[in-house]
Amino acid sequence: MRNEEMLLIPGPTPVVDSIYDALAQETRSHTDARFAAIFREALERTKEMLKTDGEVFVVSGSGTLAMEMAIINTVAPGEKILVISQGYFGDRFIKLGQAFGVLVDVVQSEWGKQVDPIEVEKQLAGTQYKAVTITHADTSTGVAADLEVLVPIIKQHGALVILDGVCATAAMEEDMSKEYGEANAKIDVILTGSQKAIGVPPGLAIVAFNQTALAAREKLGQVPGYYTDIYNWIPIMHDPQKYFATPPVNLVYAYNEGMRLVLEEGMEKRYKRHTAYGKAVRAALAVYGMKALAEETAAAATLSCILYPEGLDDVGFRAALAQKGLIVAGALAHLAGKAFRIGHMGNTTEEMLERAIVLIGETMNEQGFSVDISKAVDVFKGIATAQAF
Repeated sequence: MRNEEMLLIPGPTPVVDSIYDALAQETRSHTDARFAAIFREALERTKEMLKTDGEVFVVSGSGTLAMEMAIINTVAPGEKILVISQGYFGDRFIKLGQAFGVLVDVVQSEWGKQVDPIEVEKQLAGTQYKAVTITHADTSTGVAADLEVLVPIIKQHGALVILDGVCATAAMEEDMSKEYGEANAKIDVILTGSQKAIGVPPGLAIVAFNQTALAAREKLGQVPGYYTDIYNWIPIMHDPQKYFATPPVNLVYAYNEGMRLVLEEGMEKRYKRHTAYGKAVRAALAVYGMKALAEETAAAATLSCILYPEGLDDVGFRAALAQKGLIVAGALAHLAGKAFRIGHMGNTTEEMLERAIVLIGETMNEQGFSVDISKAVDVFKGIATAQAF
């Protein structure tokens, strides 16, 4: 990779040379048949990745725009949604729903823990909801949602399942053809962005609707959006030479290459690799006295929120790492200054993560902590190599 730094934050994530090369291709007209062919291929690859028989939408925007598209095209003002929140980005659905007149209830976990499915069941039993939102991997906490448990509970109560896959898609299983635990217990909407486990620069909002979600959109009639109304985008997704709004041509080139790489590796292999890397990073950092916020049984495969040992200064620690060429992220909300977040997803390699373990150990030693770097590296390699393949 020609990146000058190791960008191990929860997104954007490292970009490989072939994606940079695709991004740098000649900018063509958005109605050019050559561009349309690339866009069409990218859309088909997205459908293959998510295994959907519905519609996929790839538009200029962020993951937050994708969240908005998911809500306004399934839930009308005055209808109710239940937000299952396991951190900061689960909470974002609250304000988003409220902005469009949607009534919002929340089942919220303690940061670092999964939501109690009994509480979800209790809430669904007492109120009729149009949809339930789940953040598959919350970027603030590193907690993963248990879809095998949550999806069937939600479908038993007749609600749509809207899955926020921004920090999970292409790294953690998201299969729209799969029945989770019982017949017809499927994910109805998946939303994500280009810049995390897909490994493409930021700028694309990606949303997939199954047939049930599309039927919900049809029943709504008019929706409180224009750019975010999927009915304005369906003709473009079917024929990219048509025009609604100018797509980010070069980002689509890059995205198509990113999707090629994802499918070339294979979804099962990617899931296994990401799971192994996450476990290996957390176990190695534990050698340094650093504890992951999430218990291992609830930890996301894509990123980890790591609590500092007593006395380690957040700002100084991350600044020292940055000087060595390793970029990690600070923690959010009440964890700011108490933890850092490290991404281990997308195009990130085993060699990069091993190097990160070394640099973190060196920095801790420089700041007065005595840690065993060789042991941490051995722990990392033992898990990463044994479990990834």
